[in-house]
Amino acid sequence: MIMSAITLVMPDIYETFDHTADIGIRTTGETLAQAFEHAGYAMFDIISDASQVESEISRKIYLEADDLGILLVDWLSELLYLSEVEELLFSKFEVSIRGTKLSGMAHGEKLDTAKHHLKTEIKAVTYHMLEVDDEKNSVQVLFDI
Repeated sequence: MIMSAITLVMPDIYETFDHTADIGIRTTGETLAQAFEHAGYAMFDIISDASQVESEISRKIYLEADDLGILLVDWLSELLYLSEVEELLFSKFEVSIRGTKLSGMAHGEKLDTAKHHLKTEIKAVTYHMLEVDDEKNSVQVLFDI
């Protein structure tokens, strides 16, 4: 396993780490749901500068999975899918988790290349090094870039 620089981005929200041809994030929250929200923000902050994305469009997301790790991957994969298919960027998230069911909202806007500087293309959310700790309200996930 090759891990290099760890970068703290937006204190108390998330940190990134490099891994071979991937980029990983670690995030925590006051609740596990908030850690999922922060993971969504981190993913879009890697794609573009999420602080420049306004909340003009909302999408509802409902998911159920066999465990919390799969739920995290499904959550981020659904956000990535919506981003690619509808050409959207998201920056604000509302998540509720009950057991292994998630209901959430993603808020953002249409991609505007004159306004949004695209940084890194994320191809997929992976299961490699996936961690979800519901006691510490923390998550870790790798993105294939």
